[in-house]
Parts: sequence; C-alpha cells; structure tokens
Amino acid sequence: MPIIAKQAHGPLLKETRALLAIAWPMFIAQMAQMGTGVVDTIMAGRYSATDLAAIAIGYNIWLPIYLLFIGVMLGATAIIAQDYGAGRLSRIRDTLPQSLWLAVVLGVIAGPLCFFSGPLLDLLSLDQTTSDKSLSYLRAVAFGMPAAAIFNALRCHTQGIGIMRPFAIASVVGFFANIPLNYAFIYGRWGAPELGAAGCGWATAISMWLSPILISVYIARADSLKPYLPPLKWVWPVWERIIEISRIGLPIGLAFFLEVAVFSVIALMIATLGNTAMASHQIAFNVWDVVYIPLISIGSAMATRIGHAIGAQDKPLVLLSVKSGMWMSLLIALLCMLVLLLMPGTIVRAYTGDSEIYAMAVGLIRLASLFILIDAVQVAAAFSLRAFKDTRFPFVAMCIAYWLFTLPLGYWLGIMRAEDAAAGTEGFWQSMIAGITIAAVLVIWRLVVTLKRPLPKVSSPDDYLPGWD
Repeated sequence: MPIIAKQAHGPLLKETRALLAIAWPMFIAQMAQMGTGVVDTIMAGRYSATDLAAIAIGYNIWLPIYLLFIGVMLGATAIIAQDYGAGRLSRIRDTLPQSLWLAVVLGVIAGPLCFFSGPLLDLLSLDQTTSDKSLSYLRAVAFGMPAAAIFNALRCHTQGIGIMRPFAIASVVGFFANIPLNYAFIYGRWGAPELGAAGCGWATAISMWLSPILISVYIARADSLKPYLPPLKWVWPVWERIIEISRIGLPIGLAFFLEVAVFSVIALMIATLGNTAMASHQIAFNVWDVVYIPLISIGSAMATRIGHAIGAQDKPLVLLSVKSGMWMSLLIALLCMLVLLLMPGTIVRAYTGDSEIYAMAVGLIRLASLFILIDAVQVAAAFSLRAFKDTRFPFVAMCIAYWLFTLPLGYWLGIMRAEDAAAGTEGFWQSMIAGITIAAVLVIWRLVVTLKRPLPKVSSPDDYLPGWD
C-alpha cells in the first residue's frame, strides 16, 4: 500500500517542484517591487508629510497605467509558453522583437499620460503645494515608463520559457539601488539636488532604466536562454504577432486596471465613514496585499507550466499542473487564514496603537482571512485559463463580480444600511467577499468546461512568422 501511494504521488510531487522552481523567483521579485514602494513611503515620510502625500497621490495615478501595460505584455507569456511546450523555437525567437515593439508603443503612450497629468490632479481639488509636488513626481516617473515597458517585455519572454531568475535578480538589484537614489535626490546628498517628491520620482525613473539593462545583460550571458533569443539585428514590426499579443494581453491589462480602480472606489467610499474606518480598512487591505503576492507567484507558475503542457499536447500534465497549483494555492491561503484568525490583534498592533482603529481592524482582519481563501481559488483558476489564452472570460467575470455586484452591494451595506462606521466598513468587506465569490465560481466553471474539451491544436514546430529573412 505505501508503495502504491508513493507511485501515485510521485508525479504530483515532481510537478509541485517544477511549479515552485518558477514561483519562488517570482515571489522574490514581487516582494522586491513591493519593498521599493515601502522604501519610497518611509524615506519621503521622513522628509515631509506634504511630499509623502504628493508621492502617494502620484503613485496611485501611474500604478494603474503601469499595471495595464504589464497585463498587455503578459499576452506574450501565454504565447511563448505554448510555443515552448510545442518545441517551436523559431516562433519563440520571433515573438521577442514583436514584444519589444509593442513595449515601445506602450511606453511612449504611458510616459505622456504621466507627464501631462495636471488636469487629472486639478480634478482632485488638492492644495496647490501638494498638487505641484505630485505633478513634479509624475513628470519624473514619466521618463522611466518606456524602460518599464521594455523590462516587462523581456521579463514576459523568460517567464514564458519558465526561467524567472533574471526577473528576480533585476528586481532585487533595482530595490537596493532605489535606496541610495532616493537618499540622494530626495534629501540632496552626494552632490545631487534636493528635490523632495520629485527626487523620489527621478530615483524611480532611474531604477526603471536600470532594470532592463540588468535583465538584458543576464539574458545575453545565460547559456540556458541563448536558444530562445533572436539574432541581434533590426527587425520590422510584424503586425500579425503584435495584434495576437495585444488580443490576449489587453483583457489581462484591463482586468488589472479595473481591479485597482474598484478597490480605489471602495476606499474612497470608506473614507466618508471617517479616519478610523479608513485606517482600519487600509491595515486589513495591506495584509491581504502581502498574502496576494505568493498567490500571484503560484498562479504565474501555473500559467507557464500549463502552457508548456498545452504546447506539448499532454492532457494528463495539464490536469496535473492545475491540481498541483490549486493545492499549493489553497495550502498557502489556509495557513494565512489560520494566522489571521489566531493572531489578528498581534498583526494590528504592528500597525497602530490606537484603540479605536485596533478594535475595528481586528474584525476586518478576520473578514480578510475569508477573502484570501476564496481569492486563492479565483487566482489559480484565472491564471490557468490564461494558459489556454482565454483572457476575455476572466476579465468579464471580474467586471460582473466587482462592478455590478460588489460596488452596489457595498454601497447598500456600508452606506445605506450601516448604523455606524464599524458596521459600514465591515459591510464593504462583506461585499468584497461576495464579489470575489462570484468571480471564483464563474472562473472555476469556465476552467472545468475548458479542461473537459480537447486541448487546442498547435501548429508544427517549424511554423514561424516572416520577418527575419
């Protein structure tokens, strides 16, 4: 009996190791990128409250734009993953320059959107000093947007192959480089001008340019990646491939953009309930945000591994990858849920000593534990669908769940029906749980239907787009 059990679980353990080999560097990279935001907040906060507020406002303007083009570039990852599994090396090589062309276009669009964001700031009715500082910060960040797009094109290329170390190394180095750059340009040290919030923007922009340089050097020197790189020569845009990447990636980018937007709207509505409600919500949301990183890392690894299996036309491996990823996601969520339920007070005390915020935040942390468990299933299912290049359905499911159910329900529970701020804030979190449950049910149903169908047909390994000759 033990021998049979060992044989049965052998493939699952092997696939789990393969998933973790991709997910672990992804987790490191995501933590480094989150840490960069934390460092910006700490260093700007010690400079002045006005500069901190200006950076926070500017960050919430450029971040959705950044997430939008990350999502679009992830369309290349889904394509490359299937091509890798099918052994289509020519198509993998052909995709990289087309991804870079798309990245340049996105970067050229994103940069001016940040630079000329003054009218948007005017709509916020900020005091003039904060508005000017926020605009200066955004104009500095704007010069880094093209580099950020190129970096993500290169990152998505290696992610599709299943090699995440370049992304992790570039992100970690960028994180450490951002610290002295912030110190120099915010405070005016080592001969640099003292720029405050604008200095933080310039530090961010320089870090953005450093990242594609680092990942390019790594890719060029890595023997494992050389078979998947095109010759170093000029290649014209191939619109067929660029449109294919955009068609798959745009729903992902829009989902990222609208997800950030809906949570921002909820935060604004909670802000009307008072500072205590807003602070409590921010604590619980930040805890969820931290747990979200490993879930995203596992989901990204699932998309790559499932894409490889689809390309290889290996249905059992597809099912095994889905099973392994689901179990890992649920395990992480259950462990986090257990910690949040057993130690909510300890977690909240790390954020605040205010008794009113503490009491309200403890209740929200318990609700966040349930949100995390449901979200783990939703994330794993949505990323699995991306491996099949099915990105429109998760986008539609998110729009239905969040915009048609969560927001109206949140307004009713949190504003119309609530008797006090605590009940109102919990009402918004209950609506978020209801929304994520609807999204999870929809994407799981879609995934089950997809897995019952035959795998999508792939072309021959020699099939590639023109453009090199």
